[in-house]
Amino acid sequence: MKTIRLHAVAALTTACLAAAAFSPSAFARDTIESYSVDEALHSEPGIVEDDVALYFAGQPHPAVANSLGEAATNRKTNALGKGDEPACQHVFLSAVRALQDRARRDGGNAVIDIRSNYRGDETSSPTTFVCGAGVFVAGVALKGEVVTLRR
Repeated sequence: MKTIRLHAVAALTTACLAAAAFSPSAFARDTIESYSVDEALHSEPGIVEDDVALYFAGQPHPAVANSLGEAATNRKTNALGKGDEPACQHVFLSAVRALQDRARRDGGNAVIDIRSNYRGDETSSPTTFVCGAGVFVAGVALKGEVVTLRR
């Protein structure tokens, strides 16, 4: 009887340890960091096109002829097996590309005042963007104003 009880306790203990080890919280990680806009824009040539100009927070730009409204994007990418910086650079390019696509669709030729908006926390910087990276996913959220600039 003692042997059966001992095996039952061992099995229960093993099951509890396995459940804890493989629970979502065991893999949970959300590292929020700032990365270089310039390095990210040059990390994968050909993704961001030059037909829609990009001006990050506070950067000077030509006069605005027409404002077409604010655009926001929240992109995620698979981060499994990648370092945080490469994953964040990749998803940043996806977010920037989405802003450019929105500008094209709305008839704009630029997106100005681009800023990070990770988890609703706006961060304005002309040189860095904010990215959240976990074990499986990296994410970038951006906002900017779609405009037609005078040329």
